[in-house]
Amino acid sequence: MIENKKILAVIPAREGSKGLPGKNTKVLNGKPLIQWTIETALGSDLIDRVVLTTDCEVIADLGKNLGVTVPFLRPKDLATDTSSSVDVVLHTLDFMESEFDEVFDYVVLLEPTSPLRKKRDVDNMIFKLNSSRKEYDGIVSVGEVKENPAILKKIEGANLFPYDMEKMSQGRRQDNSAVYFPYGVAYIVDVATFRKEKSFYPKRLTHYLISPLQCFEIDDINDFLLVELVMKNFGNSL
Repeated sequence: MIENKKILAVIPAREGSKGLPGKNTKVLNGKPLIQWTIETALGSDLIDRVVLTTDCEVIADLGKNLGVTVPFLRPKDLATDTSSSVDVVLHTLDFMESEFDEVFDYVVLLEPTSPLRKKRDVDNMIFKLNSSRKEYDGIVSVGEVKENPAILKKIEGANLFPYDMEKMSQGRRQDNSAVYFPYGVAYIVDVATFRKEKSFYPKRLTHYLISPLQCFEIDDINDFLLVELVMKNFGNSL
């Protein structure tokens, strides 16, 4: 809690994964992948409740054993390849309010696929958002992308073309502005705004810059191996 504002962290972890089957329970550097995110959430000084939303009993049991709230098994229609994180989190907010009479001011989305979090990242993001509430309703973690759009290409048949001719015409690649990707260290948004705009990218949005070593999301085995390598070599010194 911060300034009497109650904070919910939601960890989404469905069973199905085409890119890396069973990834949420796959052992990463000595722990199931999802455990890294659960431990981060439970280690926060500001988060009041951590809820794991999953359609898998194995993942649910793992979460319960680690100390998070697993109040339901997620409905199947919210656990498909096309299910949105927005709908999953809205379902969680509604359930917690209707079944437990718990109402929250901020919601934090913590994706298990982004385990490279520093100890204070989430709380620092909460502090930043709360201290600038007059200007912003949400905050997203971002990392600088080395592959600037000015150099990207597209393939059409046997031909290679600039992906964006307009950006290519702006001069040297290094003269273009830096670009950033929303790596999932955390997405935090005011609940009232989230319900209204139904987005983790509200109109009034600020950012939290992460280090280059945190700029990974685990979608396939290549990502998994790279993240494990980072953990083994850098650990707490990210």
